[in-house]
Parts: sequence; structure tokens; C-alpha cells
Amino acid sequence: MFSGTYTPKLDDKGRLFLPAKFRDEMGDGLVITRGQDRSLEVRTAADFETFSARLRDSTDVRMRGYNRMLFALLSEQVPDKQGRISLTPELRGYAEIERECTVIGVRNKLEIWNPSAWADYTRAQEDAFANLSEELFLD
Repeated sequence: MFSGTYTPKLDDKGRLFLPAKFRDEMGDGLVITRGQDRSLEVRTAADFETFSARLRDSTDVRMRGYNRMLFALLSEQVPDKQGRISLTPELRGYAEIERECTVIGVRNKLEIWNPSAWADYTRAQEDAFANLSEELFLD
């Protein structure tokens, strides 16, 4: 399970060091895609295979659009010996990431955010988080 918040910086080649606690699980390969809310999603190759198997080919315009958006910028990688992964210019552009970023663990995946976007998102979600917490855990 992935959890926590980290603030690595990209190097001049657009690479970032995966947080040490995630390297073993991601070491056999990972997939980076567009995420929700202008973030990037990073999944293990095995988890992405399971996730993508649930997507169906369809004539539904929404499903076609989702598949196109998901797979168009997909980047398959294996971290280098130092635990670095590369964010393509297209993925960096989508998430508006320049040098600084915020990496969060969200159960079975990592999300990579522009730090300002992440701060705005968390501020906007505080009330919803508190309200949903009450709703979910009422006895």
C-alpha cells in the first residue's frame, strides 16, 4: 500500500527519485498516465494490467474518450539503479510540473501533482473530507 506525501524535485532531464519506501514495489516496472484533477498516476505494471483489464472497448463515446486520454500519454518504465523515473515533457505539461512536485501515496497508486495545485485541492476538499468521514463511519 502506498501512503504519505513527499516533495522531490525533478532534475534537468525531467527525472525524479521515487521515495525510497516505494522503490522495491515499483522496481519491476511501472506505468505513468494522466490522472484526475491534472495529476499524474503511477501504478505498478501489474496493478495497471489489472486496472486496464477492467476497461472495456466500447462504442460509447465516453469510454472511447477515456481510453484515448488514458493511453495517449502512457509511459512504461523501470526505475534506474538510483530509483529515478522520467516524466515525459507531455506528462509534465499536462500536470503543469516544472521542477518541484508533490508525490502522494493513494492506496494502490502514487499521484504526482504540481505543488500549488495539490495545496489548492487539499484546501478545497477539507470540508468534504470531514463530512464524508462522518457519513462513512456512523454506527
